[in-house]
Amino acid sequence: MKSRVFHNRMKGRIFQNKEGQRRRGVHLIPNILTTGNLFSGLAAVVLVFHGRFEIAAMAILIAMVFDVLDGTSARLTDSTSAFGVEYDSLSDLVSFGLAPGFLMYAWALESPVMLGVAVMFAYVACGALRLARFNVTAGSHGDNRFFTGLPIPAAAGFIATFCIFDTHIAHLSEAVLPSVVIVMSLALSFLMVSTVKYRSVKQLKFQGHHHFMYLVWAVLILVSVIAYPQLMLFLVCVGYVGSGVVEKLWDAVKTPTKRETLVGIPVTLDSKDP
Repeated sequence: MKSRVFHNRMKGRIFQNKEGQRRRGVHLIPNILTTGNLFSGLAAVVLVFHGRFEIAAMAILIAMVFDVLDGTSARLTDSTSAFGVEYDSLSDLVSFGLAPGFLMYAWALESPVMLGVAVMFAYVACGALRLARFNVTAGSHGDNRFFTGLPIPAAAGFIATFCIFDTHIAHLSEAVLPSVVIVMSLALSFLMVSTVKYRSVKQLKFQGHHHFMYLVWAVLILVSVIAYPQLMLFLVCVGYVGSGVVEKLWDAVKTPTKRETLVGIPVTLDSKDP
């Protein structure tokens, strides 16, 4: 406990100047990374406008990398601020709301014009609601291991990797693609505003005696992604999006079993004669 207090004091001194004020550079680093996120999202929109759908999907994935880096840098340097939270949310709405929605519309939903616009609006609106709810509940003392609803970067990653997967592997026909994208978009929109719990990757805790096996699995997954990125990136996103639903169904099945077990336990009262 003393070592942790000492570490926090030393970290505070490192990022303070002689007057005791925090250095502006500490807050500048996460905001620069957030700007990279915003730039990548706007680049994706421009690329979609010019019909470069696959490169636009890659730009969305790059925005996800910047989003991870800005949050990590803010936590490591202890420079989280209200301004940074709001700036990050606005950037996320562009990179993971507007850009994927526009990508879906221009890539697969132009033919049913009004339906395509409605589906795109539903995705963007649900993404905005998801971000607003996260900002409101972020300060509450909840379980930090879980997100309530599908995080909007995960939804955007699913759309971007599906675009790349279809371009290189699936090759869905023009008659099938719009229906698949509509179902996918509506499902992602529902999951974002739902109460389904999704595990936060940064809060995962691994058992100490299994660290070597975790490292082996991480290496295998990394090698697979490098060897077959068009397939493996999509499978990773499918796995994460489906994980919350699977855990929800598992809890629903497991809860009645627990109740039946508790009901079946006989209750005995020990009494003593006076």
